[in-house]
Amino acid sequence: MSDDWWRWVASRDSLTSRLICAGGGQTFRVILLDQRLARPRLDESQGLAMPRTQLAWCREVALCLEERPWVVARSVVPLTQLRGQRLDRLGENSLGSWLFRQPGLARSPIEVTATPPPFFPDTGPWGRRSVFRHGRGYRRFTVLVQEWFLDTMTDDLGLPSR
Repeated sequence: MSDDWWRWVASRDSLTSRLICAGGGQTFRVILLDQRLARPRLDESQGLAMPRTQLAWCREVALCLEERPWVVARSVVPLTQLRGQRLDRLGENSLGSWLFRQPGLARSPIEVTATPPPFFPDTGPWGRRSVFRHGRGYRRFTVLVQEWFLDTMTDDLGLPSR
């Protein structure tokens, strides 16, 4: 992986903030692609250490600059962890902007993939995922966040293909 891509893929801060900064004044927008209760994919249930048969809140979005998708993301929260969280009301707001305001937020190591997003037709060089946690006991909240950097971002920022 090139150093340019490593700075994006390995970053542990808010991707939303990074995209807005890299856009240099371009209009940033979150487009909600899908949001529903569903059973997670096998790799997702394993990443969350939850039974595959358990329902989860799943959300898929495109993070766009000037209406061009640069990143697509899929977030998965076990239904048992949604107590009081009204994430269904996020609409076209960034999950990251909410998540990074939570006290005591912890993030797992980042896993990297070259596999394309399974829910979006565009491709890109890299994807990543990690699990965010905050709270304790019955107030504990866990979300698997998966993000794929698309070729439009590669082209618009003049990044290497890999």
